[in-house]
Amino acid sequence: MPVERMLETVGKSGIAALAQTRKWLDALRPQESATPRGGETRFVPEPLATVGDETESNDMWGFADTAFEAKPNGDVYLTGSRYELSNQRLPTLLPWVQGVMSVTIDPLDIRTWPAPTGYPAPIANAAFQSEIATFLAGDQWSLDGAARLRHGHGHTQEEMYAIKFAKLGRIPDLVVWPTEEQQVIQLVEAAKAHNVVLIPYGGGTNVTDALRCPENETRTIVSVDMRRMNKILWIDPVNRMAFIQAGAVGRHIITSLARYGWTMGHEPDSVEFSTMGGWVATHASGMKKNRYGNIEDIVLDVHVVTAQGKIERSSVGPRESVGIDPRLWLFGSEGTLGIITGAVVKLFPLPEVQNYGSILFPTFEQGVAFMYELAHAGNWPASVRLMDNLQFQFGQALKPASEGWHVQKSKIEKIFVTQIKGFDPTQMVACTLVFEGAKEDVAAQEARVYGIAAKHNGMKAGAENGSRGYQLTYSIAYIRDFVMKHWVLAESFETSVPWSQVIPLCEGVKKRVWDEHQKRGLPGTPFITCRVTQIYETGVCVYFYFAFHYKGVENPTAVYHELENVARDEILAQGGSLSHHHGVGKLRQEYLPKIMSDAGLSWRVQAKKALDPTDIFGCHNQEAAPAAAPIAVPIVTPAPAKRARATSKAGGAA
Repeated sequence: MPVERMLETVGKSGIAALAQTRKWLDALRPQESATPRGGETRFVPEPLATVGDETESNDMWGFADTAFEAKPNGDVYLTGSRYELSNQRLPTLLPWVQGVMSVTIDPLDIRTWPAPTGYPAPIANAAFQSEIATFLAGDQWSLDGAARLRHGHGHTQEEMYAIKFAKLGRIPDLVVWPTEEQQVIQLVEAAKAHNVVLIPYGGGTNVTDALRCPENETRTIVSVDMRRMNKILWIDPVNRMAFIQAGAVGRHIITSLARYGWTMGHEPDSVEFSTMGGWVATHASGMKKNRYGNIEDIVLDVHVVTAQGKIERSSVGPRESVGIDPRLWLFGSEGTLGIITGAVVKLFPLPEVQNYGSILFPTFEQGVAFMYELAHAGNWPASVRLMDNLQFQFGQALKPASEGWHVQKSKIEKIFVTQIKGFDPTQMVACTLVFEGAKEDVAAQEARVYGIAAKHNGMKAGAENGSRGYQLTYSIAYIRDFVMKHWVLAESFETSVPWSQVIPLCEGVKKRVWDEHQKRGLPGTPFITCRVTQIYETGVCVYFYFAFHYKGVENPTAVYHELENVARDEILAQGGSLSHHHGVGKLRQEYLPKIMSDAGLSWRVQAKKALDPTDIFGCHNQEAAPAAAPIAVPIVTPAPAKRARATSKAGGAA
C-alpha cells in the first residue's frame, strides 16, 4: 500500500507518542546547551499493532485480497481497497496491451492453475528435530507441505511460472520461526552438530532465485523464517539511531518509526513485504536513496550469527577505521555466510514538507540530459525517475476511466500538450519527482529542478501526476501475475551504468531483445521498456521491463530466461553492471566470471570455505560455475485454456 496509507495507522496514539517523545527529548537537553551530555538516550518503542487483514498470497505477488481481474467486456479492476487504483475501472489497459504487443488477449481466455496435489516428502533428520524441539515451541517449526513450498521460492518469473504450471523441484524439508537471537544461535549450533543446511528467509520477495534449494542437496534443508523477529528493539532520538530486528517488514518499520517522528528513509519497490535483514543481504537500494542513501549508507552495524559464532560490536560510532571489517561482507551475502538477526540504522526526522511533481519532456534523450545536469547541480529531490515513452503510455493505460468534467479536462490537457506545445505522443516521456525536507529546502529544490528542466524543453505536469506515478509502483507489481494467466510472461531486471552509456545501453538492449524475439518466431511483438530510477554523480540505475506473449510457445519460461540472458549480455557489453540492487543469487551467478577476475572469484570461494567449512549455509548462491546452463524447470504440458468468467484458483503445483 502507499506510504501515506501506511502512516494512517499511526493515528491518535501515534500523535500522543510523538508528543511524549519530544517532551522526553527536551528534558534530556541541558538548559544552557543544545548539545546533550551523557545519560540514557534510548527507549523501547511500543509494538505496532497490525491493522486489518495482512494475509499474503502463496502463489502471486502481494496481499491475498488484491489482484488485477479482467471482466468479460475487457475492463480491468484491481480488487481490494489497499491502493489508489483499487476498484477503479481501467477500460484501456487490455486494448493498449493488445496494440503494443500485436496480439489478441481474450479476457475469457484464462490459463488457470490447480491447487497443489502433493509435496515432495521431506528429508528427515530426527536428531536435529529432537534437538530444536528443546528450545522451539510447537508452533515454531513445521513440516507442512504448503509452508515448505512457499519458503522454497522467491518471485522470479521462472519460480512463479513453476509453482503454477510446472514443478518447483527441491523444496525445504522443514520451516522454523525463531523469535529471538538466542534461538538463531541454537539453530546454527544444532545444524553444525547434525549436518543440516540453513537458508534464511525474510519477506520472500527476492528476484534472483536466491531461495531456490539446490536440487542435488541430500542433507535436510531448513528454511529459517525471520519474520517473528520483527521488533524495533530501541530508538535513540538523541543520536538518531534505531536497532531493528531482521524480520521486521518495511511497511511496519515505516509506521512504527513514524509514531515517534522518525524515518530511516529506505523505500524499495518491495517495501510492503521485504525485511530489514533482506535489505542487507541483497545490498538493497530504495526509491528515495537521493536523500537518505542506499542501505549501506543507512546501516551502522549488523548483527549476524555465523558458523563461527555471533558477529557483533561493543559500540556503534558514526564512522570507524578498525581494519578489515567483517560487517561489510554481510552486504550482498544472500544467505551464504550466516543469518542476519538485526541492524542498527540511522534515523532522520520525518520531513516537514513532502511535495510531488512531474515533468514532461519531448524525448527520452532530453529527459536524460536533464537528469545529467541535475545530478551535478546538488541538493537533489528524494526521488527522480524518468520513464521512456512506452512506459509513459503504460501509465496512461492504467488511468481509471474519466467521468464528468474530468473527460473534458483530459481532452483539453491532451490538446495543450500535443498540439500547442507540440509534444509527439510516440516520443514524449515523463519524469516523476518527490521532494522531502524543510520548507525552505524543498522550495530551493523545486526552483532548481524546474529551472533545469526548462533548459531541456521540459514542461511541468503537476503534483497529481507525480504522486500518482510514485504510488503506481506498489499496485503495478500485481500486473505480472495478472498477465501470466492471460498468456503473457513479464518480469523486470536492472543495472547501473555510467552517464556516457545510458542512451547506448537503453537503445542496445531494446534492439537486441526485439531482434532475438523475431529470430525465435515468437508471437506478436515484444514489450520492452525502461526507466531511469536512481541518479548518481557518475551514472544511473536503469530498470527494464520485458514481456512476450507465450501462447503456443514450447517451454516458454525457459525461452524467457534465454531472452533475459541475451539482454544481460547486451547490458554488460554496453558497460552496465550485473545488478544495481537485485543481487546475484542463482539467476545471475554464471555471469560472475565475466565481471570479476580469477583472484576476485578465488577470494570469495576461499572466504566461504574458511567461514563455513561444512557449508551449513548451503543455499549455493553466487557460485560462479563457468558456462552454467539456464535454470531447468520441468514443464508440464499445459491443459487447454479455460474460458471462464470466474477468477483463477489459488494454489500451485508442488
